[in-house]
Amino acid sequence: MTAYQIIACDMDETLLSSDATICRRNIEAIAAARRAGVKFVPATGRGYASLEGVLKSTGLWQQEKEYVISFNGGCITENKSNRRLYWNPLPFTTAAALYEKGIAYGLCLHAYTADTVYIYRPSAAEIHFLNGRMAFTETTERNLDFLAGQDIVKLIYMHPDMTYLQNLQKELQPLLRSVCVSFSSNRYLEFANEGVTKAAAPYKLADLLHVPYAETLAIGDNINDAAMLRAAGLGVGVANLHEAIPRRL
Repeated sequence: MTAYQIIACDMDETLLSSDATICRRNIEAIAAARRAGVKFVPATGRGYASLEGVLKSTGLWQQEKEYVISFNGGCITENKSNRRLYWNPLPFTTAAALYEKGIAYGLCLHAYTADTVYIYRPSAAEIHFLNGRMAFTETTERNLDFLAGQDIVKLIYMHPDMTYLQNLQKELQPLLRSVCVSFSSNRYLEFANEGVTKAAAPYKLADLLHVPYAETLAIGDNINDAAMLRAAGLGVGVANLHEAIPRRL
């Protein structure tokens, strides 16, 4: 039986309950894995700062040689002092073009910098969904000039109709030649820089820690987790695994 050294685990709708908390059983399971020498690595589309509560609940807060994969793989940090080991933002011109396209479509947008999530005109339903998950700053800016000089690591279009978002992706192909696209939470179309995926990040972390890829385990639930589940030595889907993901990858 393979001894796994790294567990990369999605957060929303996987580890976290609908109220964005972790149940006692999962906290105890994580503690047991750590006692056995396994690295438990949160892997999220959100930023590192939004995981403070999760890291404190699991005993990972400010710990040396413990890690987080954030921004869908755009960033890998060591928890002690949030020491950045890997960072791969979007080119600013690409982010700006996608932002303005989203404005033209009349969408709610998220723009992620290293420290802040800016959201363009979130609906009441979106605010309700994000409460307890992450802090954000509302904006009415119709272009990204207000963030000039800052890295944009991820951009999101929000819409409750996933078919609509899938059609938008097809329309946007001329802008997406060097962009990694994913879908999440049955409401988001996400844009990151080329090569940024949840699948690639565990490999990068395994390389940094000199861990064979076969000794990595990934846990997830949604479409943006599928590549990570395939890439790991063992991929595990939770009970609410998205219907589009094959039960045997």
